[in-house]
This record gives sequence, C-alpha cells and structure tokens, in this order.
Amino acid sequence: MKVLLLYAHPVETSFAAALRSEVRGALEHAGHEVDDCDLYAEGFDPRLTREERLGYHDLEHNRASVAPYVQRLLAAEALVLVHPVWNFGYPAILKGFFDRVFLPGVSFRMENGKVVPALANIRKLAIVTTYGGSRLRAFLVGDPPRKLGTRVLRAVIHPLARTRYLALYDMNRATDAVRAAFLMKVRKTMEVF
Repeated sequence: MKVLLLYAHPVETSFAAALRSEVRGALEHAGHEVDDCDLYAEGFDPRLTREERLGYHDLEHNRASVAPYVQRLLAAEALVLVHPVWNFGYPAILKGFFDRVFLPGVSFRMENGKVVPALANIRKLAIVTTYGGSRLRAFLVGDPPRKLGTRVLRAVIHPLARTRYLALYDMNRATDAVRAAFLMKVRKTMEVF
C-alpha cells in the first residue's frame, strides 16, 4: 500500500521525530511504500495567498501552486499524520497544508450545494500525536485535533476507511518509560496498519 506520511515538527531531535521514525520504520517493515512528507524540511509555505483564495473554486487552476502535493495526496492509499498538538490545534504548517491542498476538486466536490467527499483513494487514516496537557484538559476544550482528524478528515476519505487516533496526553510530565511504551504502541499499530 502507498502511504503518505505527513510530518509536522521543526525539531529533528523532538519526540515527534522519534514517532515519525517509528511510524516510517514499522510501515516499511510491513511492506508499505512510504512517501515521507516532512513539511518543515520541504519548506512548505502554509500561507493561503489572496490569489489562491480568489481562485479557490476554480477547478481548472486552484491546484497549480501546490500541484506536487496534490499529486502525492491523490497517489496515496493511506494517510498518516504525525504531529504535536500546540494550543489545542495543529501546528500552523499542517493547518496550512489542509487549507492549501485539500481543495475543491481534490478532497471534496460540490454537488447541488452539498460537499461530497473526493478522496476515495484514501482507505486508511492514522493520526499519531502528542498533547502537552492531560486528556481531561483536552476534553474540557473539546479536543479539536481529535475531532478534526476523526470527523473532518474522515468525512472526505473513503467511507469505509479504517481510522486510528493514537495520542500521548500529558507529554509535559511523561516519563521515559511512558514515552517508550507509547513508541511501542505506535510501532505495533503501524505494523498491522
């Protein structure tokens, strides 16, 4: 299976980097082809320009400025996100990726004024993330990243796609043993992905 691995963290020595390495290694060990998209290393510009917004619904031209990323998304059979949760949201670079690449005609199309999913090629979705605060704290603010991943992203991919959400909460107080256990959980999950 061809997997698009979207990674969003600027520090190569972070725990997120260790998670990315674990995910990629497990997927490759299981025989999957991994397109490892490190948004920071690739210099992805998350800013939606005025021109892009004005041409957002122009299906002939809206993907021109992000065509290579659109091609990678459309070639994938599975999507895996690896990122931290910052201020109860995605890192800006990842949010910008969704704003600029998940376009009309790419991730959805409009039919009679209704949004219809268009990423039927994505049959599996996994999100691997960390939160600085506790699960309770995230719950109290509605846990936007979990909802965006398991509801919004889920709504534009194949309707029968399998979805996994792996989160390490309370990262700020996690011990080495807790982090190691989470890495092992991620590895085991990705080996059977």
